[in-house]
Amino acid sequence: MQLGNFLNYLERGTLVITPGDRSDIILGSLASRLSTNYPDISGILLTGGLEPSESVTRLIEGWVGAPIPILMAEGHTYKTARILYDLYGRIEPGDQNKIQSALRVFEEHVDMAELRTKLVAAKPTTVTPKMFEFSLILKAKVKKQRIVLPEGTGERIMRAADILLRRGVVDITLLGKEHDIRTKMSQLNLELEGVEIIEPFKSPNYEDYVHTYYELRKHKGIREEDARDRMLDPTFYSTMMVHKGHADGMVSGSITTTQQTIRPAFEIIKTKPGSSIVSSVFFMCLKDRVLVYGDCAVNPNPTAEELAEIALSSAETAQLFGIEPRVAMLSYSTGDSGKGLDVEKVIEATKIAHERAPHLLLEGPLQYDAAVDIEVAHTKMPDSAVAGRATVFIFPDLNTGNNTYKAVQRSAQAVAIGPVLQGLNKPINDLSRGCTVPDIVNTVAITAIQAQAVKKG
Repeated sequence: MQLGNFLNYLERGTLVITPGDRSDIILGSLASRLSTNYPDISGILLTGGLEPSESVTRLIEGWVGAPIPILMAEGHTYKTARILYDLYGRIEPGDQNKIQSALRVFEEHVDMAELRTKLVAAKPTTVTPKMFEFSLILKAKVKKQRIVLPEGTGERIMRAADILLRRGVVDITLLGKEHDIRTKMSQLNLELEGVEIIEPFKSPNYEDYVHTYYELRKHKGIREEDARDRMLDPTFYSTMMVHKGHADGMVSGSITTTQQTIRPAFEIIKTKPGSSIVSSVFFMCLKDRVLVYGDCAVNPNPTAEELAEIALSSAETAQLFGIEPRVAMLSYSTGDSGKGLDVEKVIEATKIAHERAPHLLLEGPLQYDAAVDIEVAHTKMPDSAVAGRATVFIFPDLNTGNNTYKAVQRSAQAVAIGPVLQGLNKPINDLSRGCTVPDIVNTVAITAIQAQAVKKG
């Protein structure tokens, strides 16, 4: 069809499909966007794997008219048109595969920093849960890390891995029998493109891992046959992967206890210099801000020294994730209003923390209302830089912390992300056995960000 007849077929939103050597159709299509007598086309698809002539290409590259996407396909025109005709192009709200793929393509090909400068005139004063979760994904993608998931055949784990791979957030290693994982992938209609699957006993690293574990633990009476059994346990094996540098971090716990996740880390990864304990925080995403709660998952009744260490580790974690640390050491007493051994422990912990980090904004003891409510703070502790503005809340014991985070989560409809473990040489994180797929995605992203920080030193 010649150009004169072709133009009569244009309608608003038309995709023009033409061989790449039809310069007349290409130029006519471009010209139609400048004419008010013709409807606006949506784009041009060049077929046959043919590029326009050099002169036409130069003309297109210098085009300053209305933007028109120009794509290329290898197939001939009829074949390409049939493929497009059968293509399901809509993205439904429940179609997570397409949503995650679309987000990845957008993030890879759109300059987010430049776009932000064009669209955002002022820094937002509130941080919603979705904003915080999105920031985790962006930070994790800055330098991609490899995260190992030992519960490789779990449906929630596999769905989360699919999202993470589609978004290009991290590289993923799943532990388990490859046949079982591939079968489950097929049943769940997941692609998991690029995933690494390891079955510990068949791994070429198995013997090395057994020997390394034996050398690490023989002073505790571990025999070599015990080491072999340990390395058949997916959690022990994946922790050894992190120790040996074959993975940058590990996330487990969707079907195991916190103790099963943490024990291998104690034995293999160990605490980092300056830390004597492993502790945890939850990111509590309220409607307009993100708070840090520690320790709500690991240490039942920390001493004053341990409480001070939890406070300093929690402040460091908050800083890593873009939250300005203003630390409240919580108690049933504010200032010197109450007495008792529990209050004395918080007073001592506050003193130790101040000595170790004199420039950190940290106050204690504080009651929760004085720490979070500016009006109450004006009454109870008017000269404090933390009271009423706290962002990091350190609970005196596990009983208080665990119940408080769950009460806030349920009563305030807050999103609780965690527990995030801190104090280890390399990042290992625990999941709740009731975790959702988004919980796993968030925890993996957090682990990747911690791994980036470890590599920075």
